[in-house]
Amino acid sequence: MAGTLFVVATPIGNLEDISARALRILGEVALIAAEDTRRTAHLLSRYAIRTPTTSLHAHNEAKKSSSLVARLQRGDSIALVSDAGTPTVSDPGQRLIRAAIDAGIRVEAIPGPSAALAALAASGIPAETFIFLGFPPTRSTARAEWFRSVESAKHPIIFFEAPHRIAQTLDDLRRMVGDRTVAIGRELTKAHEEWVRGPISAVLSRLSPPRGEYTVVIKEGHSPEIDSVAAHDTAAIAREFGELTVDGGLPRRDAIRQIAKRYCVSARVVYGAIEDAKKSGL
Repeated sequence: MAGTLFVVATPIGNLEDISARALRILGEVALIAAEDTRRTAHLLSRYAIRTPTTSLHAHNEAKKSSSLVARLQRGDSIALVSDAGTPTVSDPGQRLIRAAIDAGIRVEAIPGPSAALAALAASGIPAETFIFLGFPPTRSTARAEWFRSVESAKHPIIFFEAPHRIAQTLDDLRRMVGDRTVAIGRELTKAHEEWVRGPISAVLSRLSPPRGEYTVVIKEGHSPEIDSVAAHDTAAIAREFGELTVDGGLPRRDAIRQIAKRYCVSARVVYGAIEDAKKSGL
């Protein structure tokens, strides 16, 4: 009889944030496939779990998945864990899970901590529906496309960012999508957990020296309320656009971004207002 692949969520900081079920599974399986065996060792040591571990990370997952599936087929159960939180959420593990499913292996999730959901819960930003975008790309073309997806999103967005890039990403967001409300959690669940909330411009001035892990929740820019406000101000937006481009000589794109920032809406909303004004002869 084949074993089971358990996808186990582990603490994102505070080692007390692990369920009794997760601890039982980690102690019962034949092997733990860990993103970083050294980090997982701290958790296992805390709870006196002696299950052997093997590394499974982005650089060896494709090669190693087949041998782990073979072991599952022989009857051993395996627990998959990431460095912190729920595996496969901006972490490796998806290849192994897909291979196990294709081989007819039972895959079972052991739910628990998630930095994205923890940040959303404490953000103060309403979100019955939300979008998770992982880490922003660093290459220019992919990064520009990522910002466009943020701009067009009609729901709050959650993403992760590295400490050495957080300030630049927030500044890029402010320029590209407007001075939206954000909530930024740093070192969630740890002793030095910190929250900064408010418009991006204000948050940038209040960020502590960059260190630790950052989770960002950004308010949507296309709620019906925001879009309707922009619609009622069509004449004002069109007039301001003319002043900036014709009288002020500002390039069209820069003018749209400046107006979007002033009205706290997206560039798409401003562009739509300008087009509506043209059709109406304003």
